[in-house]
Amino acid sequence: MSALDRRLNAFRADLADARLEGRVKAVRFTAGEPAGICVPVADLHSAPENTAGMDTQLLHGDTVRVFERRAGWAWIQSERDNYVGYVRETALASALPEPTHIVMVPRSFVYPDAEIKAPPVASHSMGARVTVRGEVERRGTSYSALASGGTMVTRHLRPIHQATNDFVSSAEQFLHTPYLWGGASGFGIDCSGLVQLSMLMTGRCVPRDTDMQAEAIGSPVEAEAGLRRGDLVFWRGHVAIMLDAENSIHANGHTMMVSCEPLEQAVKRIEPLYGKPVGYRRPD
Repeated sequence: MSALDRRLNAFRADLADARLEGRVKAVRFTAGEPAGICVPVADLHSAPENTAGMDTQLLHGDTVRVFERRAGWAWIQSERDNYVGYVRETALASALPEPTHIVMVPRSFVYPDAEIKAPPVASHSMGARVTVRGEVERRGTSYSALASGGTMVTRHLRPIHQATNDFVSSAEQFLHTPYLWGGASGFGIDCSGLVQLSMLMTGRCVPRDTDMQAEAIGSPVEAEAGLRRGDLVFWRGHVAIMLDAENSIHANGHTMMVSCEPLEQAVKRIEPLYGKPVGYRRPD
């Protein structure tokens, strides 16, 4: 019936996003309701069951639109990258305070009070958005008091509207982070998740999956003309970020972590399995 991408458009035979009325067929349409992610990381599944594939992850402070709640699951669409899927209802809050800061390190703890010796009550990933209500210093360390409770080390946060200039430097912070299919956080990440999350730190919201990124990010370049830092190398189903003219960084199933690798070596290693690169792009 429709050529719309189901990853980015919420429609099923029984229910669909009201914005798609006239473009898809469904028994019922709904405008949905806004909500926010209130847990550190929320897994987005392809179906409302724990055994269904995890397509991506959402981070604390992400906003979503909820189209259905049933049996402990919610059918939602991320407002950051438009991805559609199912999360546990417990990951959602009907409203979150306006975020003031974003986590700028791969992972950071939430403490019950201003004390690094206290057992943490939670952990946040780079890219998580939090609301800071004040600061307190103890033994030379500054802590930010969160509206949700607890504190975080202030130097691990930056104001929400500030951004880094070099997304590659953010990607480099994830070196040795475990590879996780569908992962998009500092606790586990895949190749396109690394690109998306690193670029988020520069204030850019880019698509989630490799095929989407290969169409939408920047402009095509020719490898023969020379690659440079920040260029993206795409295979079918994989992407790597160039560190310089010769070396890349990527989350990959070969090392099962984020690792650096000479591009020439990566091309030779990947070719027998998935062929040669299919494109190169330079972010704007």
